[in-house]
Amino acid sequence: MSHEQINQCLSNWMDRESTAEAMIPLIGRLYRKNNVVTSVYGRAIINQSVIDIIRAHRYVRQVEGGELSVRDTLPLLQAMDQMDLGRAHVDIGKLAVKFKEEGGGDLTAFLKREIGPVVGLYPSQSEEDANNDTKDVVLYGFGRIGRLLARILIEKAGGGNNLRLRAIVVRQGGAENDLEKRASLLRRDSVHGPFDGSIRVDEKESALIANGNFIKVIYSDGPDKVDYTEYGINNAIVIDNTGKWRDEEGLGLHLKSKGVSRVILTAPGKGDIKNIVYGINNDWITDEDKILSAASCTTNAITPVLKAIHDEYGIENGHVETVHAYTNDQNLIDNYHKGSRRGRSAPLNMVITETGAAKAVSKALPELKGKLTGNAIRVPIPNVSMAILNLNLNKEVDVESVNDYLREMALHSELQKQIDFVNSPEVVSTDFVGSRHAGIVDAQATIAGGKRLILYVWYDNEFGYSAQVIRVVNQMAGINYPIFPKRSRD
Repeated sequence: MSHEQINQCLSNWMDRESTAEAMIPLIGRLYRKNNVVTSVYGRAIINQSVIDIIRAHRYVRQVEGGELSVRDTLPLLQAMDQMDLGRAHVDIGKLAVKFKEEGGGDLTAFLKREIGPVVGLYPSQSEEDANNDTKDVVLYGFGRIGRLLARILIEKAGGGNNLRLRAIVVRQGGAENDLEKRASLLRRDSVHGPFDGSIRVDEKESALIANGNFIKVIYSDGPDKVDYTEYGINNAIVIDNTGKWRDEEGLGLHLKSKGVSRVILTAPGKGDIKNIVYGINNDWITDEDKILSAASCTTNAITPVLKAIHDEYGIENGHVETVHAYTNDQNLIDNYHKGSRRGRSAPLNMVITETGAAKAVSKALPELKGKLTGNAIRVPIPNVSMAILNLNLNKEVDVESVNDYLREMALHSELQKQIDFVNSPEVVSTDFVGSRHAGIVDAQATIAGGKRLILYVWYDNEFGYSAQVIRVVNQMAGINYPIFPKRSRD
């Protein structure tokens, strides 16, 4: 390569950096002014660095087979910034590709056609209106899932008129420096990295202030022993992430506390509680439902993929094997545990254990009732799990066609927030830390022949699941984000 070509490579990179820098204020303004969440092929670009924005564009090579440049998407952001847009999720990457495929032309007219339902719906930004359009949320428990839910809620509060984290409830009898310890756990995470922003402790008010969000820390001995109205919290949705109460009687205790209107459990519910997998059966949620479950991380990961396969090929039967990261329920070193095998050291062993995820699929997808068996192996990693779906189908299938179908579902279907798709021979579990999709299909690992299909589905069992929980809570709160484009292709 000549010296001139070498210099040109650097010049092109610097030009992309400059273009991405120009995108950042537009992305931020659309988010904070209009509640418009922008992404590139499912990769959120809000509060991202220049490099992250460029990387999101580079990802398009994996799924579309061609490059997408920041030069293609910047004009869309500039045009959208001049429109009075209402709340929406807009994938500018998909729109840019579609605009190019149609041969370009009048960009404003194209956008009005593609995102027309939210054009001219600019929300009022008065403080009174913003407060009226928010929904108070309380986290009951502050463990692994609770802290990730807090991160997402704090991040999304920047757009206004959203869910608002008002309080965290923890058990009585903490350490003298309890607030500092809880702030530190929110601030630093060994798996998910540092909190993106600023956290300070207000000892006098017993509160954490995270990115300007005042979050009351309440100490209580039970779900029915808090008067939330004392703290100005009303009609709140309580997210119980303790896992201690899983039936209607136990979770119903929350509803006895003043200021609570609804409850959602971050674990499979027992009895007649609806287990909701967002994207699959969230249309079952009614205004009369006071207690709901967001099912399990594994159920959320596999149900969307199973639905996609069943709709296209029909599932006769199958087996789900979960290779799951160890959890706090296991022991660090060998010690007594009421469950079989779980007493053995989690960081040192693979541990065969039971899972109800396969059976639980039928609670969200009744047409698969009785068709799936399941088991699990806990392995010595702290996060990111895998589900292996070994399926017998009603139709014959081959690797190429099923991967093409699942890629299309991941990019252009109503399950695009739940199913992601990766086609790289080099990915490993840590590459999916922080993924907000319920599950990620590994195309390179797909095995198919005749009527038999084996799929490998990665999932961040902490962050991906937490994102699904927030989607359910948004619906419970009546907060709707239309997704555009509806379909990138006919």
